Parts: sequence; structure tokens; C-alpha cells
Amino acid sequence: MTQPSPASSSFQEVFTRLKHPLELVERTMRDQLDSMSALVGTLGEHVLESGGKRIRPVLLLLASELVGYTGPRRVDVAAAIELLHTATLLHDDVVDMSELRRGQPSANALWGNRRAVLGGDFFLARACSLIVDVGSFDVLWVFSNAIKNLADGELLQLERSFGLEVTETQYNAIISAKSAALLEASCECGAIVADVTRAERRKVAEYGRELGMAFQLRDDALDYDTRVSALGKRPYDDLREGKVTLPLLLALKRATPAERNAIGALLKQDDREALSEADLEPAISAVQRYRGIEDTVLRAEQRASRAAEAIDAFPDNQAKRDLLVGADFAAHRDR
Repeated sequence: MTQPSPASSSFQEVFTRLKHPLELVERTMRDQLDSMSALVGTLGEHVLESGGKRIRPVLLLLASELVGYTGPRRVDVAAAIELLHTATLLHDDVVDMSELRRGQPSANALWGNRRAVLGGDFFLARACSLIVDVGSFDVLWVFSNAIKNLADGELLQLERSFGLEVTETQYNAIISAKSAALLEASCECGAIVADVTRAERRKVAEYGRELGMAFQLRDDALDYDTRVSALGKRPYDDLREGKVTLPLLLALKRATPAERNAIGALLKQDDREALSEADLEPAISAVQRYRGIEDTVLRAEQRASRAAEAIDAFPDNQAKRDLLVGADFAAHRDR
């Protein structure tokens, strides 16, 4: 059996410590499933039961605790952030035509695209209601700005991530908006409900942004790591979707014209889902030959270091130590 990495084990201890507030977050999320349509409850329970890491609520809870706040407002904001994240997953699966979500049938596979999209809209509406009830204009602004960034990131990915021309600058812009923005918002909202100074709020938000970048970089590296298949995740999903993430992007920058042409031909094939690993070999071998995985992980480690530096000036407490564990987890996790 594959053993979890030390980073994964250490971060799991953070979840254990936060068990009680996380249970309150879960309860608050489920309280939002009341609807005139019975399907909302069924679909909502399916999505919420599939779990997920709950990284965003954990970061928000820790960010609040870092600056001395453990009151009830952080629970409602954490639940709203996770409901927003859940809504984006429902919408993403429709856009990507995904039939699985964390190894289980996706909502769109079970109930169709229209119901999945409307379910996502319902989650988004309930998240907005929770945020309004918190009564903080600053939290509302950060939350709405995160929604804008998420949409921008998805659109930019559709425009830029499916061809040989994508640059590293464009890639960073995509993952900053699509992935890091909500982690940044989670941390910043955690600081806002604690009524911190603007300077403290900026530093906490910076931590979330850099951690989010590290998290996505590691995720993209893991997609090219065959060891993850032992953990139940199929490798090369991004490649099968025709998506150029950083491991492949770096390989393309260093490849010969012939290698680039072979990879370009692969990305243009219509039915990539049916391709075997042998068919994907031009891209896989280039990523291995030109250190695509290793250099992506290096960038993830650099981002994680920046996250740690952002909160360096805060007094030492358990939350700060946990956030440092979170930064290490983002860059070195194995799933």
C-alpha cells in the first residue's frame, strides 16, 4: 500500500485539530440545501458527500485564528466559500464534459448538464446569501471579486491552454485566476472578519495567493507522475483533454521542432480520451526528457516559500505553524 507523504500526514493533523469548527462549516453548508425542488437536496447531498479536501474552509479558519479571531462569523464565511467552490466544480464538469468527480459519477453524468448547471447556480446563490448575512462590505467585495476571477480564469483557459502557443506568463495568469484566487479570498476573508489592519490583511491574502499557485503547480506536476495511479488517479488527464499545463509547456520550450510537431499533432486529435499511454508517448517522453515535472515542482516550492515569508512577521501561534505546514503540503503533497 502506498504510504502518504510526510507533508500529507502533517496537514491531516491540522484537519484533526480543527474538527469541531469544520463540523460547524459542514452543518452550515447542508442547511443551505432547502429548496422547492427535491432534486436540489439530492444533488447537493451527492456533491457534498463526495467530500474533497475542504482546503478553503481550513485556510479561512486558520487565517482568522492567526490574527486572534475564533468567533462564529468565520464559520458562515467558510461555508460560503466552500459552497462557491462546489458551484464551480459543478459548472466545470459540464464545461469539461467530465463523467467522474473524485472517482464518483459527476452530477452532470447522473442528472444531465442542465440540472447540474442549475444546481451550481443554486449553490452560488446560497453562498451569496450567507455572505450578505455576515454584513461585511469588505468580505462581500472580496467574495464577488473571486467570482469574477474564477470566470476570467476559465475563459482564459479555454482561449489559451489548448495549443502550443501558450506562454508561461499566460499559464500563470490562468492558474492565478482559476485556482489561486479562491484560496487567496479564503485567507483574506478570514483576516477581514478578525478586523485586522489593511497591511495584515494584504499579507494574509498574499499567503493564500502564493499557496494557491503552489497547490496548482503541484497538481499539474502530479498529472504527469505515474505514481499517482496507485492512489486511484489516472495520470495524463490534462494531456487527454488537450490542455497544455506547465510540465508540457516547459518541455515544449526546450523541445526540437520535430518534437513540437509531434506533440502538436497529438493535441489536435479528436478522440484523445481513447488514446493509450503509448499514443501519448511524444508528450510524455518530452516532459521526462526536458525536466518538465521537476522544474514545475521547483516552482511550486518557490511559491510555497513565498507563502511562508508572507506571514513571517505574525507572532508565533498554533495557527501560524499550521499555515506553514499547509504551505509545505501544497508543494509536496502526493494526491
